[in-house]
Amino acid sequence: MKAMVFDGKSPLLQWSEVPDPRPRPGQLLIDVRACGVCRTDLHIVDGELTQPKVPLVPGHEVVGTVSGLGEGVTDFVVGERVGVPWLGHTCGQCRFCGRGRENLCDAPGFTGYTIDGGYAQRTVADSHYCFRLPRRYTDIEAAPLLCAGLIGYRCLSMAGDAERIGLYGFGAAAHIVAQVARHQGREVYAFTRAGDVAAQALARKLGARWAGASDEPAPVPLDAALLFAPVGALVPAALRAVVKGGVVVCGGIHMSDIPSFPYETLWGERRIVSVANLTRDDGHAFMRLADAFSLDIATTVYPLEQANRALADLREGRLAGAAVLHVSA
Repeated sequence: MKAMVFDGKSPLLQWSEVPDPRPRPGQLLIDVRACGVCRTDLHIVDGELTQPKVPLVPGHEVVGTVSGLGEGVTDFVVGERVGVPWLGHTCGQCRFCGRGRENLCDAPGFTGYTIDGGYAQRTVADSHYCFRLPRRYTDIEAAPLLCAGLIGYRCLSMAGDAERIGLYGFGAAAHIVAQVARHQGREVYAFTRAGDVAAQALARKLGARWAGASDEPAPVPLDAALLFAPVGALVPAALRAVVKGGVVVCGGIHMSDIPSFPYETLWGERRIVSVANLTRDDGHAFMRLADAFSLDIATTVYPLEQANRALADLREGRLAGAAVLHVSA
């Protein structure tokens, strides 16, 4: 099969011919139809996440069709559409798994990082960590749901009953969670790179009350701020924007260093929390929600062999919404 392969040295993926994967017990063999391009993929190829398997097929927003079943698989059938997310495996035995917090598992496997992912014509995945996808979305539209949607949903859950939500970094995750927040009756305020008129226009189109640059003060006091841009300097800025008792949720797996700030910025029971990975319960709950109303998924589509261009566009901030690779047989 054809795949885009990371060799652990160059940030440019190699368009390669590699052996077809074969499903082991409990796994699905999947013909990939689409795969989202996530900022985490960028952190891997840019060397900011330092422990990938090498060589690696990246990609953890995988949509495809089941074409084979490993021994013992009973929860999916051949021909069924399936989604593969970032969380690819957990040990089921550590204290976190035992407490229903498998996103913090001590011995996890991550799709497109420690397990080969979806920048390929075919992949395999543990059936217990795959999701059925709402039929209302095409393969291209469904791909960003599997990380941008899921992580945004978990971030929003961390905000509790906050009514006024600030979204810092209005890309793949934020443009989905903005719609979920609006569906729940919350107010949304979008903060983008300075001069990113496309992202600001998209935010307004999706119901944001206000959209401006991340170095501008919030137009109203916020109850919560969700940070999707991997910029540590935004943390104290967001803290200054939230009210007493407010929360700043850091949604990325990697972020530049947070600069020092005076304690009074944090005082008043303000909180800073991070979101790590997802649970399968998150996935099932979010897919039900995504099926309950129609999300407008903004995508820029690239053929699989142009994954490097998609990553470059993401790195340089040239995207509004999500980048998705279209995978042909």
